[in-house]
Amino acid sequence: MSETSTTDDSDPFDAIIDAPFDAALSERYLVYALSTITARSLPDLRDGLKPVHRRLLWTMRQLKLSPDSGYKKSARVVGEVIGKYHPHGDTAAYDAMVRLAQDFSLRYPLVEGQGNFGNIDGDNAAAYRYTEARLTKTAMQLMEGLDAGTVDFIPTYNGEEVEPELMPGLFPNLLANGASGIAVGMATNIPSHNVAEVIDATLELIHNPHVEHERLMELMHGPDFATGGQIVDSAATISEAYRTGRGSFRLRGVFRAPEAKDQADIEAGIERLGGGQWQLVISEIPYQVAKGKLIEQIAQAIADKKLPILEDVRDESDEKIRIVLVPRTRNVDPELLKESIFKLTDMETRFGLNMNVLDATRTPMVMGIKELLGHWTASQIDVLQRRTRHRLDQIEKRLELVEGYIIAFLNLDRVIEIIRYEDDPKAVMMEEFKLTDRQAEAILNMRLRSLRKLEEMQLRQEKDELLAEQDDLNKLLESPARQRTRLKKDLRTLRKDYAEDTALGARRTLIREAAPAVEFSMDAMIEKAPVTVILSQKGWIRAASGHVPLDQEFKYKEGDKLAFILHAQTTDKLLIAASDGRFFTLGCDKLPGARGFGEPVRTMIDLEAEASISGMLVHKEGGLLLLASSIGKGFIAETKELLAETRKGRQVVNLKDGARLQVIREVPEGHDHVAAVGENRKLIVFNLEEMPVMARGQGVMLQRYRDGGLSDATTFVLADGLSWTMGGSGERTRTETEIWQWKVARGAAGRLPPQGFPKNNRFS
Repeated sequence: MSETSTTDDSDPFDAIIDAPFDAALSERYLVYALSTITARSLPDLRDGLKPVHRRLLWTMRQLKLSPDSGYKKSARVVGEVIGKYHPHGDTAAYDAMVRLAQDFSLRYPLVEGQGNFGNIDGDNAAAYRYTEARLTKTAMQLMEGLDAGTVDFIPTYNGEEVEPELMPGLFPNLLANGASGIAVGMATNIPSHNVAEVIDATLELIHNPHVEHERLMELMHGPDFATGGQIVDSAATISEAYRTGRGSFRLRGVFRAPEAKDQADIEAGIERLGGGQWQLVISEIPYQVAKGKLIEQIAQAIADKKLPILEDVRDESDEKIRIVLVPRTRNVDPELLKESIFKLTDMETRFGLNMNVLDATRTPMVMGIKELLGHWTASQIDVLQRRTRHRLDQIEKRLELVEGYIIAFLNLDRVIEIIRYEDDPKAVMMEEFKLTDRQAEAILNMRLRSLRKLEEMQLRQEKDELLAEQDDLNKLLESPARQRTRLKKDLRTLRKDYAEDTALGARRTLIREAAPAVEFSMDAMIEKAPVTVILSQKGWIRAASGHVPLDQEFKYKEGDKLAFILHAQTTDKLLIAASDGRFFTLGCDKLPGARGFGEPVRTMIDLEAEASISGMLVHKEGGLLLLASSIGKGFIAETKELLAETRKGRQVVNLKDGARLQVIREVPEGHDHVAAVGENRKLIVFNLEEMPVMARGQGVMLQRYRDGGLSDATTFVLADGLSWTMGGSGERTRTETEIWQWKVARGAAGRLPPQGFPKNNRFS
């Protein structure tokens, strides 16, 4: 076998490099990560664009789709982009183009679309074969100077074309339109801002490079979203976010009723309908919230009974947003309805600020607003310098030709003679008049009709103008102060197109700190009405409408009878105490009606099988309860500690050795003593201060017993005496004022009660 054939048949495995797998993997992943960060996800702070957006604008410029030209099919643009500059999917390229055209996505759209480019309801754009597009004036301002040597051009992915490395225009696109993107290990999220405010802050920074951050925030107040809305955070919160480049803003939709008659109603979003009826109008929604989705959320909240004070929601939008909310009754508090909408739907969202951008060296960096504006200003100074040098080169080349023309006019007859009779007129002219090659070539190419006296005068005037311009440009290049002055002048000129009194420049997002939120719960949305709650001994519960007499007869299932009855309101919370020391909470509005026997309470709470109901009472804010077990231990509990959010309730009294919850007594304000009586019929009175206030536990010993346990306990005012209910018919009570002989320290055994104390050992 020949040597050549041996080489051709070499083993491909010989080319394999032996390397640690983790090192090879990390190296390749790092390359991928850097590619994602620098070439896909993060914007360049100099023009605020990602590569796909930059290539879209460049392609449309190449297709001459200026604002004063006709539209071209979006498919044509997308085809050019992915074929020449951006070798990715057509869907991704078209989606990026659609976003540049949506006035609800971009504060200052860069593409003007014709056809269906989607809407704020969340509907997608039509296919690119149906839509057309061209550039906006803003896009042209962003690309201004591309032909003036202001930026470098780089080869495309296949080396057949070139594309600009960035856009050199003066329009501050990064802050004006914002940016968002997720890279590998980092992300960016920059809101849009008002161009006039951005320019004002930049002018201040150019004028005073050491300007304080607070001064910049006085000029640039915060985000200005395409869809308006209101930022409700404090100025300090917003300022701190821009100082560090990280933070978040609370963004709300706006309730506003332009058609209302009263100015206060217009601002509050209330439309009066007559007869005391009214409705709320939503005129602006938060940025990036689809209107259709928001309406679905409100409708779902109504269906789920999370918004019982709201009757209906209607979408009456046309070009402008108009979502109408109809309250259930005219007595609903409008502010409560607004707060509930903010809390339960996307009418209030959070926008996270993360100003992570690529600087001039393509390095990702999180910047504060002052640093970012400083870098952008430096990039514009660089663009100005490059534009100036490019113009100087043009002037130098033109001056060379103009001077050659002037020489030709001064020696016109000799030039004509040379051209007519010399075999090599170019060489002769260069030798005789000391012309350069370009000058001689230009003279030879000059038209006969240019050989007029007037042309000579024009050339001399042009030369003077070019020399004056050259002198000004040289002075500009040599003086940083002049460069800053020129930049400020150009920025002020640009600002006129985006001034506060223009349709495009007027601020849309209101920045106003919201008043403290109205604290509301679902109870606040319940219509208040009186009810009478009945709980039977077998655990059937119901609520009769109105406050009926508590001694009224009610029907029960066979073998059942009344256990507890009380008056309440539908807005009240019902506390149910079980014999095992656990407390449960039920809303009175959720109780079954009294037309039948009600429903078993065990279907509403997870009551242990061996436990029974020991008490039922209405929760009162700030109230106190005396809780005691059958073995005589107890404590004082605050009613706020008894509320439970779930069916399982809350364990409050810890019980051992078969003990049960024996006493649940409200402690009225002003009561100062406790009276306890045991099953052995011994009575004890002691100071209420000896009872601890606890959220959970066994408590302390009220009274000690040799046999039996606690029968009952109550609180009272010592000066008024101890009262108890007399037996027999009626509700007669007896009060014993001479109670001093039973007053001892807590935990004593006690002595027999006064004559006439009930035989059942109960105070009531």
